[in-house]
Amino acid sequence: MAEKFNDPDIFAPGASILITGAYLNGRETDLVIDEAGTIAEITSGGTAKKGDSEFILDADGAILIPAFTNTHTHAAMTLLRGYADDMHLQEWLGEKIWPLEAHLTADDVYWGTKLACVEMIRSGTVAFNDMYFFMDAAARAVDETGMKAVLAHGFIDFSDPEKREAEIAATEGLIKTIKSMNNPRIAPAVGPHAPYTVSREALTWCAECAESEDILLHIHLSETEGEVDDCLEQNGMRPAQYLDSCGCLSERTVAAHCCWLDEEECRLMGERGVSVAHNPASNMKLAVGRAMPYQDLMDAGANVTLATDGCSSNNNLDMLEEVKFAALLQKFFWKSDTVLPADEALTMMTSSGARALGLGTGTIEVGAPADLVLLSRNTAANIPCYNPVSNIVYALSGAAVETTICNGRVLMYDREVPGEQDIYQRAAETAASLVRRKEESVE
Repeated sequence: MAEKFNDPDIFAPGASILITGAYLNGRETDLVIDEAGTIAEITSGGTAKKGDSEFILDADGAILIPAFTNTHTHAAMTLLRGYADDMHLQEWLGEKIWPLEAHLTADDVYWGTKLACVEMIRSGTVAFNDMYFFMDAAARAVDETGMKAVLAHGFIDFSDPEKREAEIAATEGLIKTIKSMNNPRIAPAVGPHAPYTVSREALTWCAECAESEDILLHIHLSETEGEVDDCLEQNGMRPAQYLDSCGCLSERTVAAHCCWLDEEECRLMGERGVSVAHNPASNMKLAVGRAMPYQDLMDAGANVTLATDGCSSNNNLDMLEEVKFAALLQKFFWKSDTVLPADEALTMMTSSGARALGLGTGTIEVGAPADLVLLSRNTAANIPCYNPVSNIVYALSGAAVETTICNGRVLMYDREVPGEQDIYQRAAETAASLVRRKEESVE
């Protein structure tokens, strides 16, 4: 339980916090978070000065680890969870998802994103990389929930010059809106959807915009074999090479999926310093036929990270579930029981993810932002605890997360997230309204 001084709200930003009795790297540890949300001190258990903090939070032996970063999702697609399942990818998109998304409003995206934020907070995620529509509404939701996010308008022009100009205007508008918020927790990005939905002219513009604004470029890449075949036929080169010819591969790029990269493309991704977002649950559910070549990408020097994709193709945002899928899929597909060991899998969703988004370090060290998770040791799946990292990757789920802290602000304490029940109700009503509007439009 947290002990309060001067009766401030533990969920309010700007409070100094002393975490006592946490289990960090195999030993009992105290950790001090200052008013700026930075880790100020890490000491052996029981040695921190208890009188200097507004709150004392007794971890009671919980495991302390860096909070998680989800490097590719479509947050507001929580509203589409379970709406369309067990379909081929292109039919899923063309027949179900895109027709429903045509009826989205800013209010839909706001409540869908708030629901996603609560779900992520409850399972230990504090930062995410999002591509969708009405992203000014998503930015408002992120701001209110206290999370970190990189937000991009999903840019799709289908080689239509008029549509391209509208997408450019939407992207420029979002960048301006987010920068005007002056919120260090929220950053804009350029979001060309994929090489097969965005023209060469638009891809080139996106690359130039990302460079001039010094922001990320977030894109889907080589999710299916069909994308590769089509790109070879239309452009005479594979998708990663094609994106590189448009200037879209750099240290600012976060490329999602990357299942069908060949060895030469992996080397290219490493040379350009690209971050790759592995989405194992979505890729398995949509039967894309190949696992992301993790070891080739790592050997090439790419920054490999972890992501859930959206709730319509996963169907949840639990990174502790996702990390197990990642490790098992790599071992199964590549027929190697040693590929992607637990320590590397944990790094994917902590420091590697944070580095990709530039919104923290994903590490626990003095001077780092206090992005932290406390995992219960008093749960069946965490007993015995011979190797905490093994348990985290292979045994636990988001249900083991007790407390989530972002930039020193407590977002969940003792499994409580302020206002979550109201968010659940409003999101459910919003989802029902969205489907009703779509059905009425075809009557």
